[in-house]
Amino acid sequence: MKKIAVLGSTGSIGTQTLDIVRANRDLRVVALAAGSSVEKLEAQAREFQPLIVGMWSEEAAGDLRERLKDTSVKVVSGMEGLLEIATFSQSEVLVTAIVGMIGIKPTIAAIRAGKAIALANKETLVTAGHIIIPLAKECGVPILPVDSEHSAIFQSLNGEPREKISKILLTASGGPFRGWNRERMARVQVEDALKHPNWAMGRKVTIDSATMVNKGLEVMEAKWLFGVELSQVQVVVHPQSIIHSMVEYVDGAIMAQLGMPDMKLPIQYALFYPDRRPLAGRRVDFFELGQITFEKPDLEAFPGLALAYRAMEAGGSMPTVYNAANERAVGLFLDRRIGFLQIPELIGEAMEVHRTIPDPSVEEILETQTWAEEIVSARTFCV
Repeated sequence: MKKIAVLGSTGSIGTQTLDIVRANRDLRVVALAAGSSVEKLEAQAREFQPLIVGMWSEEAAGDLRERLKDTSVKVVSGMEGLLEIATFSQSEVLVTAIVGMIGIKPTIAAIRAGKAIALANKETLVTAGHIIIPLAKECGVPILPVDSEHSAIFQSLNGEPREKISKILLTASGGPFRGWNRERMARVQVEDALKHPNWAMGRKVTIDSATMVNKGLEVMEAKWLFGVELSQVQVVVHPQSIIHSMVEYVDGAIMAQLGMPDMKLPIQYALFYPDRRPLAGRRVDFFELGQITFEKPDLEAFPGLALAYRAMEAGGSMPTVYNAANERAVGLFLDRRIGFLQIPELIGEAMEVHRTIPDPSVEEILETQTWAEEIVSARTFCV
């Protein structure tokens, strides 16, 4: 019986993780945490009977305690609660499906507690990869990628020495606006950006995919996860989303992982690695598919991707500025306070005025996050 804790259990990745638990009786959920969805977490707690659950606000936690007063489930709140869940003695694997930089401290705490990390939180490595990766190695803790692209790379590396990697080919669907120019994208509304052609994801990640900032974050994450140079990570637009990513080796051989666009596959692979389990769902039919195609990313139409390379080249605290400015800008776009094209513009402006901290501590990372969010918020009064 493998015991797991899930941060972000009511979101897209979290709910699909629980689908995997339902299909595998040798998985046991011992801890769950959510942001604000009290009713959803109550339902999950009653179904999976964890020992401890957490909400971000104490107000929501109080509501949940009242709802679960007929059970023995412990209810915690805030960062202190997340840290308690991340280090919970009964768990073996922490699924970090929480969105945002809030995941950094719990992930570090879980690594120090010896928990395997099933990583679905991009921000952790984007902003704190220089802390997380050495710490995981020091503690002997595996970091198992849950992102479909990074899982594909991980699978393509099976049995191969990492020093033989020539290039990582990180595939991207291109999002709902592939082939559009900036003039056309200037008229994009929130509803348009939330219509991804291939994947069902949360609102924030879906907008990130539409701007291709999501792919920029994945480039940064790949560098840390697989120990390669930034120049070795190449983005390839692949509209069908059948090849989830590839690895080219020094001899020219390319290994790829293919499959239908379904997040349950990388989630299950991370939870049971190195085992493979049966998984219900559609299979790729190559005769029906007919062909797969590839394109270069349009960096003029999607400057958010080019900014990611610039941020990673600068290093230090600059990736935090990129990530935090984007988080704030996406929130403003979803609130209809800025236009779609202003998202990368605001990221770039924040990066331009930031003085990079070479090797930031966790505290400096979080201070930089606050600074970048304030810069973006202040700038929106002028647009």
